[in-house]
Amino acid sequence: MRQLVISFLLCTACAVNTARVKGENQTSGKQNNHHIFEWSPCDPTIVQDPLLSCSFFEIPLDYHVPSAGHGRIVVAKANATGERRGTLFFNPGGPGSSGLTTLNGNTSVLLNLTGGNYDIVTWDPRGVGPLTVPGDIFCFDSVAEYDAFWNGTIEHSGIEMTGTFRDPGDIERLLSQATVMQKKYEEFGRRCLQHPTGKYLRYVGTAATVRDMVALADELDGPGSPVNYAGISYGTVLGAWFVNMFPERVGRVVLDGVINPLLVATEETSMFWPQMLADADKVYQGFVTGCALAGPSGCAIAQANQSAADVDATIQALLKRAHDAARVNSSVPVTSADIRSALFGAMYFPTEWPALANTMYPQIVAAVKGESSQASSSPLGPMSRRLQKRQLNDMVVNYDTKAILCSDSIDRRGTRMADVFKNIITESRTGSQLFTSVWQNTFYGCPFWPVRAVERYEGLFKNTLANKILVASNVFDPVTPLSNAEALVGLLGDDARLVVQRGFGHTTVPSPSQCLNKIFLAYFTNGTLPEGNDTVCDVDDEFELFAGVNTEAILAQFTSD
Repeated sequence: MRQLVISFLLCTACAVNTARVKGENQTSGKQNNHHIFEWSPCDPTIVQDPLLSCSFFEIPLDYHVPSAGHGRIVVAKANATGERRGTLFFNPGGPGSSGLTTLNGNTSVLLNLTGGNYDIVTWDPRGVGPLTVPGDIFCFDSVAEYDAFWNGTIEHSGIEMTGTFRDPGDIERLLSQATVMQKKYEEFGRRCLQHPTGKYLRYVGTAATVRDMVALADELDGPGSPVNYAGISYGTVLGAWFVNMFPERVGRVVLDGVINPLLVATEETSMFWPQMLADADKVYQGFVTGCALAGPSGCAIAQANQSAADVDATIQALLKRAHDAARVNSSVPVTSADIRSALFGAMYFPTEWPALANTMYPQIVAAVKGESSQASSSPLGPMSRRLQKRQLNDMVVNYDTKAILCSDSIDRRGTRMADVFKNIITESRTGSQLFTSVWQNTFYGCPFWPVRAVERYEGLFKNTLANKILVASNVFDPVTPLSNAEALVGLLGDDARLVVQRGFGHTTVPSPSQCLNKIFLAYFTNGTLPEGNDTVCDVDDEFELFAGVNTEAILAQFTSD
């Protein structure tokens, strides 16, 4: 989804502690078993951090069928700076995000967090990147081929709707595309399967990635050693599967921005994605509240003395105007679907809110009014071009995210595109009114993906773990609501502890909190955890979402309203 700057791992003090996790090999702390690795400088086109070295690690394509053949994963490592106690594995989520790209430049942060006592290791999982095999998954050979295939469909244009999706015309237009879109996605699946990378689609699931990580730990720290892991976003699925597939191997584990593993195990992605948006509109409410507090000097959407409701009304009026224009002319430069997509992207990272309000929004307004000379080429401005480029890379250059996500999904074989569309309409009324209709091809298209992974983990999720884990969540997260973290902790019982950050955005990453940093540091250095699940951390006061407006000011307005 995004390259993450791991600000939630920042720490101010990094104590060396000799305490060991339960079951830790007493000799592995002072030596490592790297004899099968050939560590050398990383590919400079991917990694420039001099603290990192890289190697390859051979993996079986199918851990249960040796004859399926072998692949390899590219691994990056930063050596411990203190007395080595083992390895901390890191996965940035996605799925499909590159561990190497994400860790590049952030190595010192993780080394500090762990007191310098762990080697920091990440990797590009199967189905990710140009160096791992199986790596990037392709379905088209060019942008032109992609454009020709999807031209005239909601894959290109998105879904047009207003309010809570009750306009009969909007409903009819969406449902009328169901048959065409189902045929398109079925044909798309066949194209992916027939592409040269299609032979690997069965082997890129998360269960196999769990086994890859455990195999890495066996080689790096010794057979049976505790596996220490930090995962964010979809990396929490890998983490939740790991601690239940290998409960006896659990060392220090932090999961931040949790996807409920029961949803992945029991529901199709097209149906559980809207549930992941449970708090998305609350994050948007935080945005408009902060904008109103900042006023016109800090937020171009606001006028003097306006309330959050006034700012929202301004945005809703713009959405309606863009929607109505698209009804008259489907080739308008900016549609309501474009605006919703831009808003949704910014909800992940509050640090983007000022740019959304002060740079992108005025250009959107000008484009919708037909007053922008740049409207036809770049109606949403510089930030949108970056978002569009990222989207283009995800959809045209590779389908890593979709391949992994759909491989992990259950396979009902009977879901129709009409069912997907009807669920979007329903959830737009009962769930996130703003963002359910943002077309997420990676989730909504999975019922028509041609294969599933050779191994999927479906539970149990209540196993007794060798060591307790730490689960973190923002109070308002647009795609991994706090209820997901609470559900996981509820499943694991006394083997997990929950800490909540009073902030906005996806994972605790976007907002700095010294309180949370200290908890992470204490856990990784000496295993200390909060006594219960009611620990709450504030975002640092000096962190401003708009000029002069911090998180506490917005939350206080929530309470007063």
